[in-house]
Amino acid sequence: MPSLFRRRATDVVEETAVEAAQDPVEEELADSRLLKGYTPSKKELGRATPKRPSAHVRRPGTTPAPRSRKDMTKEERQAMREERRERRREITEGMRRGDERYLSGRDRGPERALARDVVDSRRTVGTWFFAGALIVLFGSSAAMPAQVRLFANLLWALLALAVIGDAWLLCRKTKRLVRERFPDSDVRMRSLYFYVVMRSITFRKLRIPLPRVKFGDPI
Repeated sequence: MPSLFRRRATDVVEETAVEAAQDPVEEELADSRLLKGYTPSKKELGRATPKRPSAHVRRPGTTPAPRSRKDMTKEERQAMREERRERRREITEGMRRGDERYLSGRDRGPERALARDVVDSRRTVGTWFFAGALIVLFGSSAAMPAQVRLFANLLWALLALAVIGDAWLLCRKTKRLVRERFPDSDVRMRSLYFYVVMRSITFRKLRIPLPRVKFGDPI
């Protein structure tokens, strides 16, 4: 029994033919409309398609693109350079003062500040390491007499033992003070030891942050 609500395929074909006869554009597409699932585009029907906005036209409410250096005037480029120079100077001064806002991750934290005080409160053998290494380098050359080369090798061995012993004492004191003052600290002691050793072999005037304690000050 045929359904009362479903349309027959012949009716669809007849309606398509009638529409094609009324519209000249549809007449050209009548055959292709009979294909299953075909939908003609607006361009084929001769209708106007909305144009895409141009790339250089900025939509309302969006942030303008940053200007390049080519688009800036000479005064604007000079002002930008001055601003960057002032910012670098501010960061450098903050690092020298030990301000936490400007310190790198290597120098941040109360444990590392305490380690710096431990190193800066005493004279370290490591500060003489590079000077002794230069003496050993010249003294151990083949042009030197045998006695000088022997003395340079002995000096190198004594210097290495002194640096290792002094670094061990500094690490031991740092560990004890960190355990006493920061019992809940989760800092890795191995990285803290490396931090102490590297600071101990750096000249005092070149240490960043600058020392905030003097020689002999209690920690």
